[in-house]
Amino acid sequence: MATACRALRALQRRGGPLQVCVRGLFVRVQETPNPHSLKFVPGVPVTGGDTRDFPSMAAAASGSPLARELFRIQGVKAVFLGGDFITITKVDDDATEWNLLKPHIYAAIMDFFSTGLPVVTSTAAEDTSAEEEDETVAMIKELLDTRIRPTVQEDGGDIVYKASMCCYATAHLLNSTSVPST
Repeated sequence: MATACRALRALQRRGGPLQVCVRGLFVRVQETPNPHSLKFVPGVPVTGGDTRDFPSMAAAASGSPLARELFRIQGVKAVFLGGDFITITKVDDDATEWNLLKPHIYAAIMDFFSTGLPVVTSTAAEDTSAEEEDETVAMIKELLDTRIRPTVQEDGGDIVYKASMCCYATAHLLNSTSVPST
């Protein structure tokens, strides 16, 4: 794997690849509106539809072996796992450059998926199924899933339906900086 990392570093010095194919895994990189976050698309399911936010190594410790591996890379601040993508947020300092981080991130992603381990190990995903779903809630969820979620996921985040009361619905927006906002 060290040879692959050296080859990636050499390519990046000449302008940097936006996609890498090693061992049959094709990893694409997409920019996000946040210059400190990049979206890595490995071409295989990551979480299978759920999203998981790991704002720190402590959060990843029991929840995701992949996030744990990514946090071992110096300069990684947060990891967000989507159905088919991984958004990495780097620390906000002048010394941490994407040119230096990307080869290590590519290697960690490719090495992890070659192991066959599950991406997420804990089932601590938030449960929104407790609320009885009526027609209005179903319409809100469909609107989120078909119109809003795809756009938010393009930017490396996600939106999740939380609850509704009276005439208000609440959604939870997870953005590529791993800072939740409601």
